[in-house]
Amino acid sequence: MAIKAGDKAPNFTLYNTKKEEVSLEDYKGKNVVLLFFPLAFTGVCTEELCSMRDNIGDYEKLDASILAVSVDSLFTLGQFKQAQSYNFPLLSDFNATTATAYGALYDNFVLGMKNVAKRSAFVIDKEGIVRYAEVLESAGDLPNFEAVKETLSQLG
Repeated sequence: MAIKAGDKAPNFTLYNTKKEEVSLEDYKGKNVVLLFFPLAFTGVCTEELCSMRDNIGDYEKLDASILAVSVDSLFTLGQFKQAQSYNFPLLSDFNATTATAYGALYDNFVLGMKNVAKRSAFVIDKEGIVRYAEVLESAGDLPNFEAVKETLSQLG
């Protein structure tokens, strides 16, 4: 079942590309844009994360940190981050536990792949409450980033 606005955000601890543990609790007192994306180095995922990279100043002005999560290994994500100069953490949910907790996991993706994260966007406020939730069925669609920014602007 997907997490929805008003729910307490499930905590998680995942590894970033520097092999460091990152927990949602580390961001308590800060707004978070939590993005799940299917697979590194794919067209739409690259477009999505490059958009976040290029517009990070907008999110910083709204007192928000960006965390991007996929089921790729932290080594793959490290290469992806380096290749695209991403300026926010990429986190490996290799065992798909966090995507499952957020209701953002395909049972069956393309070409018989299982346990791939659905493209999703969540805004989590400073107290850990989900204020915006969008889980997309089509991996070719992008989240509504204007709605994400609008939600952040209302949080103050």
